[in-house]
Amino acid sequence: MKLLLPLLRPALMMSFRVKLKGFEQLDITEKTVLIPNHVSLLDAVLLALILPKEVAFVVNTKIAKRFAWLLLFRAHIAVDPLNPYSVRTMLKTVQNGTPLVVFPEGRITTTGGMMKVYGGIGYIALRSQARMLPIAINGLEHSKLSYLRGKMKQRWFPAVSIACGEAFQVPMREQRSRRIQKEQATETIRAHMQNHLLASRLKPELNLFNELLAAAKKHGSSSIICEDIVGDTALSYRKLLITTYTMAGRLKPLLRQQKYVAVLLPNAAANVVTVFALFRLGLAPAMLNYSAGKQAMLDGCETVSAKTIITSRAFIEKANLSDFIVSASKAFTVIYLEDVKQSISLSDKLTGIFDYASKAQGPVDADLNEVVLFTSGSESKPKGVVLTHRNIMANIQQAKAVIAFNASDIVLGAMPMFHSFGLTAGTMLPILSGMKVVLYPNPLHYKVIPELVYDRNITILFGTSTFLSAYARTAHPYDFAHSLKYVIAGAEKLKEEVRQIWADKFGIRVLEGYGTTETAPVISLNTPMNAKKGTVGRLLPGMQHRLEKVDGIELGGNLLVKGLNVMKGYLIHGQGFVPCPEWYSCGDVVQMDDQGYITIQARVQSFAKIGGEKVSLPMVEELVTASLPSPAICAAISVPDLRKGERIVIYHNSVGVQLQLIKEAMKQQGHPAIMMPSELRYVEKLPLLGSGKVDYVTIKRTALQEIPEPQGREAL
Repeated sequence: MKLLLPLLRPALMMSFRVKLKGFEQLDITEKTVLIPNHVSLLDAVLLALILPKEVAFVVNTKIAKRFAWLLLFRAHIAVDPLNPYSVRTMLKTVQNGTPLVVFPEGRITTTGGMMKVYGGIGYIALRSQARMLPIAINGLEHSKLSYLRGKMKQRWFPAVSIACGEAFQVPMREQRSRRIQKEQATETIRAHMQNHLLASRLKPELNLFNELLAAAKKHGSSSIICEDIVGDTALSYRKLLITTYTMAGRLKPLLRQQKYVAVLLPNAAANVVTVFALFRLGLAPAMLNYSAGKQAMLDGCETVSAKTIITSRAFIEKANLSDFIVSASKAFTVIYLEDVKQSISLSDKLTGIFDYASKAQGPVDADLNEVVLFTSGSESKPKGVVLTHRNIMANIQQAKAVIAFNASDIVLGAMPMFHSFGLTAGTMLPILSGMKVVLYPNPLHYKVIPELVYDRNITILFGTSTFLSAYARTAHPYDFAHSLKYVIAGAEKLKEEVRQIWADKFGIRVLEGYGTTETAPVISLNTPMNAKKGTVGRLLPGMQHRLEKVDGIELGGNLLVKGLNVMKGYLIHGQGFVPCPEWYSCGDVVQMDDQGYITIQARVQSFAKIGGEKVSLPMVEELVTASLPSPAICAAISVPDLRKGERIVIYHNSVGVQLQLIKEAMKQQGHPAIMMPSELRYVEKLPLLGSGKVDYVTIKRTALQEIPEPQGREAL
């Protein structure tokens, strides 16, 4: 058998088309523990062919018996994971100077993501003070010897990449107990492994259309990847790509000398095709928010200096946007997809098929590969947030590093694509990861969404707290308990009563996350493995943070972040492009505990300054909501007050609520008078943004208009 080894290495390396990275800097002269992720039975085999002969492998005793003939050719330690003394054996080996390969997960993944990291590796790292060296294995999860049959496409010889990362040490903290030190050491190792795994999966430059080509090759061109409920259309990767190539060919002569193209479409297959066609051409779609009103959309087109708007006659009619089109047609060229479809000739179709057969790619240029989304902030004109394709792909990989999505999952894409949550998580994540996305154009159809989840066996649902609350009220208990694996809330604070009803009625834990449009969008996330009630989870891998002191706030501070998912910059109306600084200010006051969990306290500007003291408006909202009958919602805003500087006004949709009863309830709970609202204003329906969040800008504008003019001496 030893004679076969020189032949085995080149044969396997060639069969799996193995790409190595970072191994030229491998240094095992000091005490070293190599820590790879574990995706198949072949992991150790390929590592054994790559690593120096001095390196020993830790092998499960059952695996050691099963592959005894193979282990004859490599130094190894057979350990029983149920025996606590096994860790001491590994520790002694490392302390004696033998480089050791340990799989910290202790088992091969059955989800496609990283499994939990066992505490034994933390113990070894602390006691030995050895250099820990992360190794990222990608591709073998698709092999026939992985444990993911039925969850992703498998083949005998998938392409494999193996990347060696930078070594690190886990410092001792003598002032803390050994148990806490071990837990923190284990968490440090897990974080380093996730960060390195993320870095190994990201390309320096990319085009999302090219990533679509790669996804089709990886997951199978015949896989149905996109289903349009309203349009009654189902697209496989093959059909999506051919249609995209054909569409790009027809749009190319119509969009010459343009960079940003406005897109006004709902969540539908046509929107997906249009966006990918623009990516293929190296053009940047500017996703218009059709819920923002005519003037905001016109301003958005001006902000990006668009010349063309791509839309659909059927959509314009159904959404009652004719008034906008009349105004827009005076300044911009409007292209209707119905006209484009009718103009496609046999020659165009054949060209699209030829491009598909030749796998023609889109340009890889960071200056071309962008998407523009518009903020719904307090500015008079919308700001265009410029996200690169790499920003979006980084956020997808960050999410996949902490939650085990795989090709067996089905995502409901009901969040609008003009919202970063809907674009990245609801559309690009599934399509580029081999998961089918079921598109539906309106998340406000509260009775339809639960039926869709049930009928289409949806496993992943994204939504805001407002949407999830409405779905829970209308759904049958089995609608969601039937198939849902993950329910992820974002865009606004998850209310406690929403979290509770999902747990009680459906037995589902809602995973709350946090992000901004400028971060593509996810910054932090609770996960099945790491979750803490009342928080928005931990920072995603690959992100750094710092807290900036805010006057009047004792605990926490304004959150600043940087990472690969942070935007390129803003397009400002009348000014042009403004690059993002090194640290992006999220504008949220947060606290972060010892375990890294983030609690959002308020927006930096979401404070009322009453008598010189700051009062958190979101906190006042929570206290008032607790006194309102469910499912009432309210919004707290501040308005000028001549005597105290500002006062708090509550807008709500609950008939018959009395201010005095609210104040008495807050007083009984021990809250100071400064936190009590000065006025309640009933509205039948609070204005909402397209994302489902309360439209505070409109409410504040209304409140200021309703303030009576000061009279007499007070006017002076």
